[in-house]
Amino acid sequence: MKNETYNRGSIVLHWLMLLLFVLTYATIELRVIFDRGTPPRDLMKSLHFSIGMLIFALVWVRLLVRTLTPAPAIVPAPPAWQRWAATSVHALLYAFMIVQPLMGWLVLSAAGKPVPFFGLVLPPLMAPDKPFAGTLEEVHQTIGTFGYFLIGAHALAALVHHYVLKDNTLRRMLPAGRRRAGAAPADARGA
Repeated sequence: MKNETYNRGSIVLHWLMLLLFVLTYATIELRVIFDRGTPPRDLMKSLHFSIGMLIFALVWVRLLVRTLTPAPAIVPAPPAWQRWAATSVHALLYAFMIVQPLMGWLVLSAAGKPVPFFGLVLPPLMAPDKPFAGTLEEVHQTIGTFGYFLIGAHALAALVHHYVLKDNTLRRMLPAGRRRAGAAPADARGA
């Protein structure tokens, strides 16, 4: 019998990454409630950078786990266009988790600022270049805005699969107790 769910490591990493995304976005969005140059605002920015770099580190672990462990089948099997769309969105999400933190690292490097990582300072990726830092920051912000839509599309697709199509797409990524509680009736799954 084939595995019907992702392995525990994949499930933990998936939901941990979601939490880290929420924290990364929250820290950068909420920093504006504090005055510039104040310790709380600086803390929010430092946490934003540190959590972003943690996402960058963990994405490589996710890619390794994904490579070493097969994905469980979606039941009932979706049409080819849905498989293509899912593959495309997943590829964009992985690219986002790699490119966005790197862009942040480049922004700070070009600005000549330290790159914090939970009390450590990462080495700069380039020599200071303030005008280029501004350009990089605009690109970083644009990609960040795109990330809202990308993550939202991923979540919406999972909900549509669960509540409308009634397949096991979402249940494959839920912890064991939640899978049983959220399971659709057998007749809704086409069994």
